[in-house]
Amino acid sequence: MIDHLGINVSDYQRSRDFYTRALAPLGLSLMMEPMPGIGGFGSEGKPWFWISDQRQPTTENVHVAFTAPDRATVDAFHAVALEAGGIDNGPPRVRELYHPTYYGAYVLDPDGNNVEAVCHRPD
Repeated sequence: MIDHLGINVSDYQRSRDFYTRALAPLGLSLMMEPMPGIGGFGSEGKPWFWISDQRQPTTENVHVAFTAPDRATVDAFHAVALEAGGIDNGPPRVRELYHPTYYGAYVLDPDGNNVEAVCHRPD
């Protein structure tokens, strides 16, 4: 089990703004900024997804998938992430390649990382 994950971003403010908006439909929020340029997102009192512009190199070509409770949340994530400046990398739909009820959407973050919301439940 992974406890937390961090990625290095090129522009903290830009990435913080993107993730604050994009992760909101998933129930995740910016929970702490212990130092300038470092922020932890999570829920229920536990930040577990971290971004930082304090280390090099910038993280690129990473795929991070966030669990969504239902397909409507996947749709909302995709729409809000695009509004926040993300680049479409795959609209919400069933992807039977993975399994018959895999419903996911992909957006590239400001540094080109592939950010996904996925629901495994049938709908």
